[in-house]
Amino acid sequence: MQLKTVLAVATATALLAPVTAAAQQYPAPGNPKGTQKKPRGPFKTLKVGKRQRYKTIQAAVTKARPGDTVKVANGTYREGVVVRGAGKRYVKLVGNRQQPERVVIEARGVKGAGAQNGVLVNGADNVTIDGFKAQHQKGNGFFLANVNGYLATNLLAERTGAYGIYAFNSTGGEMSDSEAFYANDGSFYIGQTPPQDKPRRSIVSNVDGWGSVAGFTGTNMRYVTITKSRFYNNGIGIVPNSLSSEKFPPEEDNVIRDNEIFWNNFNYYGRTPFAKRKTATGDIPFPTGVGVLFLGGRRNLLEGNRIFGNHLVGVTALEALTLSEKDAAAKALEGNQVRNNAFGLNGTDRNGRDIVFEGGGQGNCFSGNTGVESVFPADRSTMPECPSTGPNVFLEALRAEALGWVTQGNKEASWIKHPHAARSDVNPPLEHWSPAYDKAR
Repeated sequence: MQLKTVLAVATATALLAPVTAAAQQYPAPGNPKGTQKKPRGPFKTLKVGKRQRYKTIQAAVTKARPGDTVKVANGTYREGVVVRGAGKRYVKLVGNRQQPERVVIEARGVKGAGAQNGVLVNGADNVTIDGFKAQHQKGNGFFLANVNGYLATNLLAERTGAYGIYAFNSTGGEMSDSEAFYANDGSFYIGQTPPQDKPRRSIVSNVDGWGSVAGFTGTNMRYVTITKSRFYNNGIGIVPNSLSSEKFPPEEDNVIRDNEIFWNNFNYYGRTPFAKRKTATGDIPFPTGVGVLFLGGRRNLLEGNRIFGNHLVGVTALEALTLSEKDAAAKALEGNQVRNNAFGLNGTDRNGRDIVFEGGGQGNCFSGNTGVESVFPADRSTMPECPSTGPNVFLEALRAEALGWVTQGNKEASWIKHPHAARSDVNPPLEHWSPAYDKAR
């Protein structure tokens, strides 16, 4: 490579690194092998509220035995809740399923570790969190680590320092019927999924992720299905990525199907509704104006999605440039399929560019996509039809140009803007945030 290209790659790889919340104190990765034995009962319901025996959620969780239910009344609870170890397996935290905004876990005014996470589940399998709102946490709204199985449903997470709803080093969980927004990194995140001989899929369904750096991001995510969800008004919609900062690269065997991925043009390099935190590189990651970015990855399927109104590009893929030398074998894109997606909302809400693919790797293919008006390269030489097993054509000049979109000072300089189709079911398009936006939505 010429020096200019090398510098562009170096800068881009720094920018593409994920947010590292320096103040966060994450649990050490354990090994979630096997499963914890399902409890037999009898089970109790422990009630929390001003007029109940337990005044804090944590007090009830501390007393709960495997399989018990902690039922929380409407109200605001200024605490951080920790559900730890096999002695809390199958515990159910239940707030208000129909109106989760009425049971608030509030971090403002909370000091120390309690301000980091609204609910932290660590090493307790098959815990349910149902019907809560978490807000203003320095780290995450709801955080599940080192577990086999979890249910995170009917949840809201707002203005969190890293992620809204987050699963790490875990297998076989579900995030559903939830909304997360104004996160300093991803509204939703599943990452460092251990490889498994008999994979347990993690399911993300009927969620809304918006107003964040990314709607969904997952470093070294594996066996994840994202479906029937909406990711909009973020800097970038969905980012499966392969990095050396977590174990088990690359990301692989994920399915992204039947989602709406649109209006991801939030320029979070400017003013934001969340407190920005420096990353390990001293900058905020990811480009703006992108629907889906694959950063490395194997055997991913992007199918049947509606992708529109993203000013830079609808779908793009890059080799995992950020992987260290010891993980170099995992850099290449292999066996990924982009098929049967609808771009541009029937011409009424077009992407700046629909598909950009630098080539490289092997078996990556594109077919059956409708509404495609703009591809890069224009001759589609890097984009064979599906199925394909041969090597893809790599264009270094294309990579250099695409990386230039990331590294340029004006993050909107390469946008190609088109009018948005009006819709009343979501918040207005978000490009530049100010308090007036929240008042208008």
